[in-house]
Amino acid sequence: MQSSKDRSIELIEGWIVQLRKGALEYCLMLVLRRGESYGYEIIQALSAVKDLTVGESTVYPILARLKAEGFLKARLGRSGSGPMRRYFSLTEKGRLRLAMMDAYWPMLSDSIETLKKAAFKAVPGKGRCENGKD
Repeated sequence: MQSSKDRSIELIEGWIVQLRKGALEYCLMLVLRRGESYGYEIIQALSAVKDLTVGESTVYPILARLKAEGFLKARLGRSGSGPMRRYFSLTEKGRLRLAMMDAYWPMLSDSIETLKKAAFKAVPGKGRCENGKD
């Protein structure tokens, strides 16, 4: 039987996975802002940042979708060693999308911070204490 602690950990891990999936498109595009890159290089750039470690099975479908939507372009190119690689870069449409994401991210972050702060204030008529507990 699963303990309530194990269930709580499972629930938060599921939430984290969903949150990361939602932000990963933005993160991929941020990596590509630096310039053209191939899939494994993108994975390495993300993995260099704490909590953004992802695998091929996560990154490649997003790259394919962004390419299909016209936000990325891809070309085959020779690598210094080994097989041909598919290099991805932002299109003009992709740069515009990234600029819009850049503009929206601080607004979203500020809104979440506002909600977090409000959760600790008294809610009139709800019988809540300052710390959010009854």
